[in-house]
Amino acid sequence: MKTNQFAIVIPAYNETLTITHVITEALKQSKIVIVVNDASQDNTAELVRKTDAILVDLPVNGGKAKALQAGFEKALSFGVEAVITLDGDAQHNPADIPKLLTYFAKNPNHLCIASRLKDRQNAPRSRRIANSIADFWVSWAAGKPIADSQSGFRLYPSSLLKLLKLPYENKSGFVFESEVLIDSAHLGYGFAFIPIDTIYAENRRASHFRAGFDITQITFMVAKKLLKKWMNLPGLVKSLTQSPNIIQD
Repeated sequence: MKTNQFAIVIPAYNETLTITHVITEALKQSKIVIVVNDASQDNTAELVRKTDAILVDLPVNGGKAKALQAGFEKALSFGVEAVITLDGDAQHNPADIPKLLTYFAKNPNHLCIASRLKDRQNAPRSRRIANSIADFWVSWAAGKPIADSQSGFRLYPSSLLKLLKLPYENKSGFVFESEVLIDSAHLGYGFAFIPIDTIYAENRRASHFRAGFDITQITFMVAKKLLKKWMNLPGLVKSLTQSPNIIQD
């Protein structure tokens, strides 16, 4: 896929330590790199302006969900075929983007997730446990097994983004990203999980993920969706008996 056929969206909140590096590496993959500054309290916006990235500067902090959706809107205005999301804390390596594009080129109706399946011991134990709990609930509601539901490194087909009922009102980005997976499955989109390294850089800022709070919010969101489908027991069976679509190198 040509570099102007997909956009990269990077939500950013207080990412002064890593944002320049992430943008530099992202620009090697796409000409369209959009950074959504979620009213950072540091000089994130100033650093973005020194690069060739497109800055979307939100005046009020609205959380990752609103930042992502603002990025989606901007990206779709370029008429791209897909939108790739990266976190701004250097947890994701933009050099892995071609792996997602290669799969998407042959499977345009799949949402591709760069899943942290390699060297998972690099992640804090509490984070691994929280992610496993989230994977269980989201897989049940989606009716499909999902590997690493909390990864923010994804390729969204533009056709999918146009079908989603944006904007979502959840402030928590982790709830939003989980809900999008469930809604994508219900819209008939498949999933592909591309294994990537688990990276926790020493100089990255503290994670915005709050294990107890965010997992509770995800559970409440999933519970509401399950109740609407009478607990979706067929979905539970599928999520437990089928294997996730993991794409090996």
